[in-house]
Amino acid sequence: MDKSQIIETLQMIEEEKLDIRTITLGISLLDCADENGVRARQKIYEKISRVAEKLVATGDAIENEFGIPIVNKRVSVTPISLVAGASRDNDYFAFAQTLDRAAKTVGVDFIGGFSALVQKGYSRGDAILIDSIPQALAETDIVCASVNIASTRAGINMDAVRHMGQIIKATANKTADRHGFGCAKLVVFANAVEDNPFMAGAFHGVGEADCVINVGVSGPGVVQRAIEKLPDASFDVIAETIKKTAFKITRMGQLVGKEASERLGVPFGIVDLSLAPTPAVGDSVAHILERLGLDNVGTHGTTAALALLNDAVKKGGIMACNHVGGLSGAFIPVSEDAEMIAAVNAGKLNLAKLEAMTAICSVGLDMIAVPGDTSAETIAAIIADEAAIGVINGKTTAVRIIPASGMKIGDTVEFGGLLGSAPIMAVETGSSSRFIARGGRIPAPIHSFRN
Repeated sequence: MDKSQIIETLQMIEEEKLDIRTITLGISLLDCADENGVRARQKIYEKISRVAEKLVATGDAIENEFGIPIVNKRVSVTPISLVAGASRDNDYFAFAQTLDRAAKTVGVDFIGGFSALVQKGYSRGDAILIDSIPQALAETDIVCASVNIASTRAGINMDAVRHMGQIIKATANKTADRHGFGCAKLVVFANAVEDNPFMAGAFHGVGEADCVINVGVSGPGVVQRAIEKLPDASFDVIAETIKKTAFKITRMGQLVGKEASERLGVPFGIVDLSLAPTPAVGDSVAHILERLGLDNVGTHGTTAALALLNDAVKKGGIMACNHVGGLSGAFIPVSEDAEMIAAVNAGKLNLAKLEAMTAICSVGLDMIAVPGDTSAETIAAIIADEAAIGVINGKTTAVRIIPASGMKIGDTVEFGGLLGSAPIMAVETGSSSRFIARGGRIPAPIHSFRN
């Protein structure tokens, strides 16, 4: 690396808020399954404590040696419904407590994997885990939960969709004193991936190695600054510039991932090259879209601008790293993006436009706060719509929605830190209850049959 490249990298870190958003250690807990729940939980605690013992110290050492900020160190584990399902327990809250205790012992920021995969149906363990989610998220601090309710190959499990609408409401009620904060740690997926390093949806898939290091990079500010230097350029030039910028960002992620892998003696998995915003000024995906020529995010042209950004980021990142995975694209979480928040507050961005944008972006309706009296059926219908986008398009979509207890449209709920603050958004007033009550499964689309 020559002097100009060193200077450029330092500028990206110091002025443009480039960072490694997370290094996430995935740990398989399949060997911890036991018909005795107490023994299973002891095995889980011991394995996480042993395998992740040096994760935080290693991350801190890499950060200090290379001068690259690493914002979060996290752990993801095998979906607990698969592990706890071997036990005779009828409630899995104790498993969530064990995860919380183990994560605090090793000092990570979050632990993901209080999860179930029910896109085609429920096992006994799945049903127990899902019913345990409200208490688990209300009475633990850093445990995150996720449920996959749909896939392109299986269709949409509408019984699970209805169930998750009820679970989200129950979780909001159990954390009403914090305006439904528990829901910020719960994601409902279609086409969930096994190697996602980002919370709250991370879990360690059964097709993964026993342990693996996955890295999530971030750099909206770097991309924004690159575009600002090209005020009159054509889209061809803009796309090429974003590709080159994403290449540099991803290279840094691969460097950190390989270093962590070698020092921990754990295989290096993937780099997730998602552009993940924060509430900090200058670290916004919405700002990037506006620099492309939109007066405000949400106006006509927003979806096309997001499509260009997402595609260029992926093309540049894939050239920079042998193993790109996770979600990889552009996140649009409302509460975590300062300009998204401003657009909602100004009445220029609504749920309908956000839903259209999710056909393009990485995840879906992320960190959306709605009035506390929003019904479970309406929440379930929002989940169904988002799952349909994922299933039909063969991509990962998700919903992380927060019915903010005691809040109404126009209010703002404060979560703090990377979670930011969320303006309360309006939902449609027409009822979806008869639609949700039908249950059953929406079949997989015809193009899913590719064998």
